[in-house]
Amino acid sequence: MKKDNFFIITGGPGMGKTAVITALSELGYTCVPETGRDIIRQQVATGGNALPWANRSAFARLMFKRSLLDFKALADQQSPVFFDRGIADTIGYLELCALPVPAAMREVAILYRFNTSVFITPPWPAIYEQDNERKQSFEEAVRTYDQMVKTYQQLNYDLIILPEATVAERVQLMLGAIKQIGA
Repeated sequence: MKKDNFFIITGGPGMGKTAVITALSELGYTCVPETGRDIIRQQVATGGNALPWANRSAFARLMFKRSLLDFKALADQQSPVFFDRGIADTIGYLELCALPVPAAMREVAILYRFNTSVFITPPWPAIYEQDNERKQSFEEAVRTYDQMVKTYQQLNYDLIILPEATVAERVQLMLGAIKQIGA
């Protein structure tokens, strides 16, 4: 299933993806927030261990399941939908952690395709901050970015780098790119 109107924003943590998603949502676009933060909050609240600092494999499985459910839930949507990370991000996460990637997960990433143009936020030290859910160092955020580049390229996506710019400028760049793509 290929959805040309589904757009991913990926990159390392703390590089402005969520701010862009929030701005797009405020403009009336359908947006899917990052699953990782929600999973972390739920696991902490319930005493679960599917956390990136406790059980990375379990955390990845939950992210993958949620990403696939989000894709399927919005499959009938015809207008642009923006995702704060996509199915392939879980593959990148597992590879970053040197954990095995189940063959079924790779198959799903090939079968459930987003628009081939993927927006990526590069490392930007000036805006990076740690918080209760984002415990990675900036260096780990850079490694995550590098892994997402590799993962998305391996899955034949074209990356559009979002420049170090205001949220409004990033949003306008994205909307302009989408208009050019014709989605």
